[in-house]
Amino acid sequence: MRTTRGETLTNSAFNLPERLAAKAAPELIDGDEAHFSAIAATVGRTVAETSARLDEVRRLRGGHGQQALDRDLEVHRLTGRLRTLRRFGLDLCLGRMVDGAAAGAGAAETPVYVGRAGLTDDAGARLLVDWRSPAAEPFFGATHGDPMGLSSRRRYHWTAGRVTDYWDEVFTDDGLTGHAALDDQSAFIASLGGSRSARMRDVLSTIQADQDAIIRAGSRGALVVDGGPGTGKTVVALHRTAYLLYSDPRLGHRRGGVLFVGPHQPYLDYVADVLPSLGEEGVATCTLRDLVPEGARAGIERDPEVARLKSSARLVQAVEAAVRHHEAPPTRGLTVESPWADVWLDPADWAEAFDAAEPGTPHNEARGRVWEALIDLLVDHHDEVGESVTEAMVRGALQQDAELRTAFNRAWPLLDPACVIGDLWSVPAYLAACAPHLTPAEVAALQRTDTRAWTVSDLPLLDAARLRIGDPEASARRRRREAEDASRREEMSTVIDHLVEAMQFDDGEGLWRMLQGSDVQQTLLENTVGSAADPDALAGPFAHIVVDEAQELTDAEWQMLLARCPSRSFTVVGDRAQARHGFTESWTERLARVGLDRVSIATLGVNYRTPAEVMEAAEPVIRAALPDANVPTSVRRSGLPVMRGSAGELRQVLAHWLDEHNEGVACVISADPAGNGHLLGDEPADASADRPPAPPRVRRLTPELAKGLEFDLVVLVDPDRFGDGVEGAVDRYVAMTRATQQLVVLTSG
Repeated sequence: MRTTRGETLTNSAFNLPERLAAKAAPELIDGDEAHFSAIAATVGRTVAETSARLDEVRRLRGGHGQQALDRDLEVHRLTGRLRTLRRFGLDLCLGRMVDGAAAGAGAAETPVYVGRAGLTDDAGARLLVDWRSPAAEPFFGATHGDPMGLSSRRRYHWTAGRVTDYWDEVFTDDGLTGHAALDDQSAFIASLGGSRSARMRDVLSTIQADQDAIIRAGSRGALVVDGGPGTGKTVVALHRTAYLLYSDPRLGHRRGGVLFVGPHQPYLDYVADVLPSLGEEGVATCTLRDLVPEGARAGIERDPEVARLKSSARLVQAVEAAVRHHEAPPTRGLTVESPWADVWLDPADWAEAFDAAEPGTPHNEARGRVWEALIDLLVDHHDEVGESVTEAMVRGALQQDAELRTAFNRAWPLLDPACVIGDLWSVPAYLAACAPHLTPAEVAALQRTDTRAWTVSDLPLLDAARLRIGDPEASARRRRREAEDASRREEMSTVIDHLVEAMQFDDGEGLWRMLQGSDVQQTLLENTVGSAADPDALAGPFAHIVVDEAQELTDAEWQMLLARCPSRSFTVVGDRAQARHGFTESWTERLARVGLDRVSIATLGVNYRTPAEVMEAAEPVIRAALPDANVPTSVRRSGLPVMRGSAGELRQVLAHWLDEHNEGVACVISADPAGNGHLLGDEPADASADRPPAPPRVRRLTPELAKGLEFDLVVLVDPDRFGDGVEGAVDRYVAMTRATQQLVVLTSG
């Protein structure tokens, strides 16, 4: 039988079912068998070598500064490489391709094998080319219209580390020789018939040419990936993330890395395995809620007018004026007394000290610099205090002056971001001064009694305030760190002096002379200084941001992302027809308004996921509200018509489906999933009765939380209750198009 992954094969890597016996012919797979054997041996060797190297690097001292960064990056690289090799083994291999020029010239067939990662044997022969390399591009991009130089292509389907199917595609007459009978369906279309699971399954080997072209597009500016349901937008977004990290050195972890933003947590859970399977473990993923601490508990803004006002980028920009209000130098002078002199601090002196903060420094961090500049200015006025009075004595006395501290705290107070935003919602005059574009009626509408009752609409303002103000404890931490560093330097200096004194008479290796050298001493001193950890891993800046379901973002929410990506390098994924609050502009117009002016558009128009039967029912739903909706064309039929019935049949529908299908996931989508529990039988009418378990492999979601996900069976319960207008139509359209096999629509009464 076959050995475990990472070792030489003792028998076939193929495990083809009887119905595919023709594909098991030796002339078709012997070449693959030999190549897989070489891959297995090399994977085993590489795992051992990588493990040894990782152990070696981990034993190195952490160091500081660049040395620590380089060590951490090497540990990250080796760990990711080792995890990929151990996770996949032989099924690193996605497929192979044959060059058409060589085949046409009668040369021996020498396939190029494409893998999740590159792999080279001891002799330097390339066993696998990385799927992201330029050499692998024809494997994904070749079509019959443009073979990109290929004569044939083979894609493998792996199950438990063995090939259980493969698909051959031929682009020239020469490619017909030595291949199995061609399949009626492509590898990708054939894979769509498989059942879904709780996590998005790997689709790397079946990436289509239209998708691959977008994945490999450059990273400069903003690329919009526009496409309807089932066109593979999420697949493209995830694979593009992995591709850019591999191909563009400007986006690596050392340069800021990539942030991937999804619409909600169920979506992130669903796609969680994809990036690691592509060899990228270090990509930061989040929802917009995750960007601020208040996001987890924020509610929905119930007043549409208030939500509209808070969606504006102009209101977010008012945060700057709100903070500036707390950075105004006093307009009246102050006499500062010390044991040695009385110094008059006039408004010009205050203004000079306030200008000491560097532009862009968060308010609370700049506060410490302004205070130091103020003390420096006052110390300079103590020139003639006598030789017995040191600068430290003067500085200490001034820092203890209560009147000076009171005046400074009033002029440049320590701020809390949540308090600043809360003040805007509770002090009308403050809001009106900071946002003069608001009318008195709009100012009044934004006021509320409970200023900390945060909603999702508040998050962009809270985020802007947090980025502009900074951590209230930042200055205190910085002062503590500076004091600790000074103490470490002094301690290390004393240690060096003692070592030099002890070894100057007994050192045969020249260590004494080395310790006397200024370079070595400076290195030792610098390595005693601690390094501060980043308090907020999602604060950025990031080199590139990928945002899925981007049609839902308000102008204010876009500011949260723009603040984290100074390069303005974005992948924007969405569908204007799935915007719950409408999307009447073009993508170019919308993004230009929020601050992205270098925009290119790539459109996906083929629906690979949703059967034609479902799309034929869903298309009229969205066109009734949005006549110009970009509805994609389905490429397959499931043979299962859309079923309709009453809500009381829900339990029977699910029970029948579960009996008929041992695999797959169903989803019940309704406006109130919890309220429909009695229909599923998991919420008994008698509260004292035992609660039976919920049906297995069945999820319950709202239309909004179902966005971006896919299920074998989708059951809509009372879709007319999803709402009216564009929002209701979009919710019904999105919910219907989550189905990959069958759709059932149930209504009450």
